[in-house]
Amino acid sequence: MKHSEAIAALGALAHEHRLSIFRLLVEQGPEGLPAGVIAEKVGLLPSSLTFHLQHLTRAGLLSPRRASRQIFYATDFAAMNSLVAYLSENCCTAGGSCSAECAPATVEPKRAVESRRSGGR
Repeated sequence: MKHSEAIAALGALAHEHRLSIFRLLVEQGPEGLPAGVIAEKVGLLPSSLTFHLQHLTRAGLLSPRRASRQIFYATDFAAMNSLVAYLSENCCTAGGSCSAECAPATVEPKRAVESRRSGGR
């Protein structure tokens, strides 16, 4: 990933609504969601949603696809992974080796945490 692409992606994510949209679409996986459902789930008017979706798309973080009369938006996982790799590519290069503090985080799936909280039900 180029420096300018990382700046565009981070800038697109540096907004409350766009970050919410992006996180929602990451949860949905490669199928994504139609714009109307996204608007409903994040509580935005269609005109505002369009602005934010276009911003995320221009930054390369989302991929739109038309299905009949609807436009589905999905996370571009290659771009997301490229951004994470760009942010961490020089980790500990000055010090020689990474310590536990900067090792990539392992995130436990939300469902597993919720299941454990409810007693495994």
